[in-house]
Amino acid sequence: MSNIKNITITKEANIYYGGKVTSRTITLEDGSTQSLGIMLPGEYTFGTQLAEIMEMMSGDLEIRLPNEQWKTLNTPETFNVPANSSFDLKIKTVTDYCCSYIQ
Repeated sequence: MSNIKNITITKEANIYYGGKVTSRTITLEDGSTQSLGIMLPGEYTFGTQLAEIMEMMSGDLEIRLPNEQWKTLNTPETFNVPANSSFDLKIKTVTDYCCSYIQ
């Protein structure tokens, strides 16, 4: 889905790793939230509280999910991250993503 209708956008940016990862939070009509963002090349670890669905829309990257080996993604590609865990990313080119938080 390339268009999302009837949303509220939080103007303040989410900024991580010295500005190498940024996103904006959107709230959908049903109250669920997503983050739309960009990651610059680098290696990152993210922790989760809620389960997440990560849609990697473009970019050249590798992921390592909990208890798994590194995997190269062929974007666009989606993966799930369990609640209360962490995952690692090796971003090789500018990467566009959407993260959906599962309540």
